[in-house]
Parts: sequence; C-alpha cells; structure tokens
Amino acid sequence: MSNNPEQSIRLFKNNFLESLSHVHPIVPLVLWSPVVLVLLYRSFSIHQLSLLVVLGMGALGLLAWTLMEYLLHRIVFHWQAKSRFGKWFVFMFHGIHHDAPQDKTRLVMPPAPGILIMSLLWLFFSLFIPLPLLEPFLAFFVTGYLIYDYIHYATHHFRMKGKIGSFLRRYHLQHHFSKPDGHFGVSSPLWDIIFRTR
Repeated sequence: MSNNPEQSIRLFKNNFLESLSHVHPIVPLVLWSPVVLVLLYRSFSIHQLSLLVVLGMGALGLLAWTLMEYLLHRIVFHWQAKSRFGKWFVFMFHGIHHDAPQDKTRLVMPPAPGILIMSLLWLFFSLFIPLPLLEPFLAFFVTGYLIYDYIHYATHHFRMKGKIGSFLRRYHLQHHFSKPDGHFGVSSPLWDIIFRTR
C-alpha cells in the first residue's frame, strides 16, 4: 500500500508492461468517440432508424451502462477473493485504485482491457438485441462509460460545483474513505438505492 495517495504503485517488473498500465485521461475520449460517432452514423444512414428509435435505444443503453457500472464495481472489483490469483486480479483491476486513489494515470481504463471488455459486452448484447437496434444501444452504452470515466476522474481531481457535481463527488469519496461496502455507483446512485447499498 502507498503512503501517498497520489503516488503510483508499480504493478509490473517489465517496463513495457508497466507503461501500458498508465493512461492519460484523454485516451478513452480519443479511443471511443469515433466508435460512438460511427455507430450513430450507421444508425441513421445505413439502418435508417428514426430519431425516436435511436433516442429510445439510447436511453436503454445509458440505463444498461449504469447497471453494468454498479455490478462491475460491486461484484467484480470488490470480490472477496480467496485464491492468490483472485486477489491479484482484484488488486490489478481495482484494489490499486483504493491504495492510490489520486493516481492521475490509473483513473481510466487502459485501451487493451477496455477493448477486450467492450468486445465481450458487444457479443453479449448481440444475443438479445437485433443488429439495427444494437448499434444505437451500444453508442449510448459507450457514451455512458465515457461519462462515468470523466465523472470518476473529476471526483478525484476537481472541485465539482453545483448540486449534482458536489453530490457525486461526495458520494464517491465516501465509498473510498467511509463506506467501502456501499456507494458503488459513480455516475448515479440509482442502483445503490434499488439494491440497498447506499
């Protein structure tokens, strides 16, 4: 554990692997914005979906993201692992963030695991949502992820003003410093309220 919450904790002995674990906060926006734009372009131009359908699937995509964010954070990132591998996995994905919560280079998902996770989610959602509707759904799902990433970054590095911003900042920091078994939602407390983990 680091004594300095802003100090980076080394994960890998190999310098190249270590460099891949650090990410500038602009990277998710640069990586995923073109994907969102292409999916929205295809929704209107190729599939000729109406604005109402795109917005409806978009609302579902955003809602699905908030649930995914909650479930990943509560179940996967706070999994009470017993095995050595399990403990390593939890630390790699999230424990390191609790040990060094202000580390500016480890607050957003690195591209390699991000692409892998998003690809698996794409395949998962394609089992339930037909192709023409899948693309606007995923465009907004990815947008939800970007909103989450930047709210999360902001809660650790900016004085968020206004009722919503200050509430989200306080809510997430309580998860770090006083309520580690609750407050799993970062972009919304919705699922904490529903599942009574607030």
